[in-house]
Amino acid sequence: MNIIQATTAYETWVRDQIAIVAPDLARKHAAMNRALFPFLRATFYRWSQIWGEVCADLASSPAMLAVGDLHIENFGTWRDAEGRLIWGVNDFDEVARMPYAIDLVRLATSAILARAGGGVTIAPADACAAILAGYADALRGGGGAFVLEEDHPKLRQLALGAERDPTRFWAKAASWTPLGRVPAEVRALIEAQFPHRAGKVRVVHRVAGLGSLGRQRFVGLANWEGGMIAREAKAMLPSAYRWALGKSKGRIRYDEIIARSVRCPDPFVRNRGGWLLRRIGPHCSRIELGDIPKMRDERVLLQHMGHETANIHLGTPDAIAAIKSDLRRRKSGWLLAAAEAMAEATERDWKQWRARR
Repeated sequence: MNIIQATTAYETWVRDQIAIVAPDLARKHAAMNRALFPFLRATFYRWSQIWGEVCADLASSPAMLAVGDLHIENFGTWRDAEGRLIWGVNDFDEVARMPYAIDLVRLATSAILARAGGGVTIAPADACAAILAGYADALRGGGGAFVLEEDHPKLRQLALGAERDPTRFWAKAASWTPLGRVPAEVRALIEAQFPHRAGKVRVVHRVAGLGSLGRQRFVGLANWEGGMIAREAKAMLPSAYRWALGKSKGRIRYDEIIARSVRCPDPFVRNRGGWLLRRIGPHCSRIELGDIPKMRDERVLLQHMGHETANIHLGTPDAIAAIKSDLRRRKSGWLLAAAEAMAEATERDWKQWRARR
């Protein structure tokens, strides 16, 4: 099965389970044309198909509850129950039980492909070394959430950059298209997330993400005590990793991985009846590469990403001893070799995708 056939098959599988927003799916296909990095972000279903063949020696590495669709733009910030600003993995749409190495290889591959597009400047070998250093350090020490109130000044600088200014965020939110027809179930779920006396809730359509682009995504906007607030509902599916294994069904494990990880969770994130509910705001969102100040220490950033990956993996404690053993027996350069092989395989698919017409 090639990338074109895989895309058709996967999207057929998606349509069998949830409604598709056709214009958003067209936007996804257009983004897949543009460059390698967005193509990677949009095609975890294809990654799931080919990675076991390309990285055959890693396919049998210890399995645990993993992120799956991990990449350098799948990190962001939120507020915990104490109102503190937290940084970490932002999206768990593709969570499944899979080999731990899939997260490390995909994160490293994303850094390589982002560098090819000018998004980062760090050399592939340095990126892989930083990711592994952070990952191994967190496994040894038991992990630790990234609370930005007092520590991690470099991350705090990224999180509070000018591109994430509240005025800009809410101006953009005001431009989102109002929706005349909203399923009653979804409207009820969204409105239940707002505080008492939030005022009239206006439901709009938001275009966001790449892997999930094409799914229904509703955002409720309201004015509460003199300022705007927002809540989102996004249609959920089982992981594309399950689809790649030929398994048509599977439970959505979003809540489970958050509850099990070393994490200060966002109290607004929850899965209800196949809808992911969350608060969104200028500092409760994913951090895109374009939002990060140009003056940054990319090695430190990737080391933190490796550490946060371990925070997630520590949520499967019975696999940690096996993971440590597997890491010890791997030869130096294993992550770089695997990431470069997956980058090459992704580029072949991308070229075939772009030549499809």
